[in-house]
Amino acid sequence: MDPQAALTLGQNALFLLLMVSAPVLAVVLAVGLVISLFQAITQIHEATLSFVPKLIAAIAVFAIAGPWMMTTLVEFIRNTIMAIPNYAI
Repeated sequence: MDPQAALTLGQNALFLLLMVSAPVLAVVLAVGLVISLFQAITQIHEATLSFVPKLIAAIAVFAIAGPWMMTTLVEFIRNTIMAIPNYAI
């Protein structure tokens, strides 16, 4: 495997990681922002008030986008494993 192929494979893996994790991170970030605003307005600073809604939102996103995430990851892994003979010296 030449260095360019290794770098391309690594770049594709990092892009896939970003693409798969983006929905969960975006939703948890939005929920965290809403909860922080609520806490600032009401001056209620309870740690579980921040944690539980984020956890529920993350589980909901995994339930909705989980099949797409799994399919995307399995397809990438399958393509990578099938390309191993092409990289052999």
